[in-house]
Amino acid sequence: MATTAVLDRPVEAQHGSPTKRRSLLAACLAHALHDGYSDGLYAFLPVWQAQFQLGYAGLAALRAIYYGTMGGLQIPGDRFLRGVSARSALILSTLVAALGFAIIALPTGIAGLCIGLAVAGIGSSIQHPRGSMLVTTTYGSAARRPLGIYNFSGDLGKATLPALAALLLPLIAWRPVLGLMALLGLAVTAGLFALLPTRSLAGDAAPKPLAEGHGHGGFGLLAAIGALDTATRTGYLLFLPFLIHGRGGTSATIGLGLALLFIGGALGKATCSWLGEHFGVIGSVVTTEATTALLIVLTLFTPLTAMLAILPLLGIVLNGTSSVLYGTVPELAPKGDVGRAFAMFYTAVISAGGLAPIAYGAIADHSSQRIGIFFAAGTAAAIVPLVVALRPYLSRVAVS
Repeated sequence: MATTAVLDRPVEAQHGSPTKRRSLLAACLAHALHDGYSDGLYAFLPVWQAQFQLGYAGLAALRAIYYGTMGGLQIPGDRFLRGVSARSALILSTLVAALGFAIIALPTGIAGLCIGLAVAGIGSSIQHPRGSMLVTTTYGSAARRPLGIYNFSGDLGKATLPALAALLLPLIAWRPVLGLMALLGLAVTAGLFALLPTRSLAGDAAPKPLAEGHGHGGFGLLAAIGALDTATRTGYLLFLPFLIHGRGGTSATIGLGLALLFIGGALGKATCSWLGEHFGVIGSVVTTEATTALLIVLTLFTPLTAMLAILPLLGIVLNGTSSVLYGTVPELAPKGDVGRAFAMFYTAVISAGGLAPIAYGAIADHSSQRIGIFFAAGTAAAIVPLVVALRPYLSRVAVS
C-alpha cells in the first residue's frame, strides 16, 4: 500500500544519515528527560507522605494526577498535534513538562503540587506518541532496533533523575530540588531546538495516517499485556522506598536502591532485546515475567544488603519486557495509523501505571505492605498465560 511504502522506504535519500542520527538522538533525549521526570517522583513520596499526612493510596492518587493526565491525553494530544512538526511537538512537550515542575516547586501547598503534576503530565502526553512516530518514520521498516534504543533511553533517565533527587533531598529542601529539575527541562528544550532538523520529515505534517499496520489482530491483547506489565512495575515502585526505609535505609539508600533498579532496567532493554531475537516474543516475555514475580517475592524475605544486590537483577526483567512489547506495536497495529496505535498503546500502559498503584496502595492500607507487594508479583505471573494467547497473532505476522 502507498502509505506502507512510505513507511518502509528509507528516508536516507531525502535526509542523510546524520539527520537520522540527530532525529534519533533528539527523540532519545526527550524520552530520557520525561521518563526521568515520571520516575523521579518516587523519590519524593516519603517526603510528601510526612508533609501532607498521606497513606499509600493517597500518595498513589497524588502521583496518578501526573500519570492520569499523561495517559489520558495520549490520543487527543496526538490527534490535536498531527499537523504540527515533530520538532515543534517535542520542544513544546518538554517546555510544558518543565513548566509543570516549576509550578510544583512554588510554595503553594498541595493545591499547587496537584496543578503542577497535571501540567507536567500534559507535556509528557505529547512526547511519547510523537517521539515514537519520529523514530518510526525516520527508519521505516528498520525501526525495531532504533525503537529499542529510544525505549532504552527512557531508562537512562529513570536511572539518573530519581537517584539525583534522592541524593539531593537530604541536603536541600524538596522544592528547590524540583526547581533544579525544571531547569534541566529548559536545558533539554534548548538541546532539542538545536538537534532537531528544521525541515520536517516526509509526511510529518500531513494530517493523514503516516503508516498502516498489518491488521493481523492481537493488538488489544498486546496492549493489555503492556498495561499489566506497567502495573506490576509501578505497583512495586510505590512500595520500594518504604521497603528500603523499613529495613533501616536512609534517603541516600533509597536513592541507591532506585538507581540500582533502574540501571538494571536500562541493561534489561538490551538483554531482553537479545532474548526477543533468539527466543521470540512469547519465550522472552514468559521468562521475564515469571522471573519478575519470583524476584519481587524474594525482596520481601531478604535483609537490606541482599535486597539491594537483587534490585539490579529485578530491574532487568521488570523494565526489560517493555522493549519486546514496544517493538511489536507496529507489527500488530490495526490497519490504519501506526502513530495512533502507539498513542493507544501508551494510553493503556500509562493509565495502568497511574491506576494500579492506587489499587495496590488501598490493598496495603487495609492489610499490609507485604500483601500489596504480593499482589504486584501476582500481576506479573498473570501475564504468562496472556502472552501465550498472543502466539497465533504473531504467527500470522511471521507468515505474512
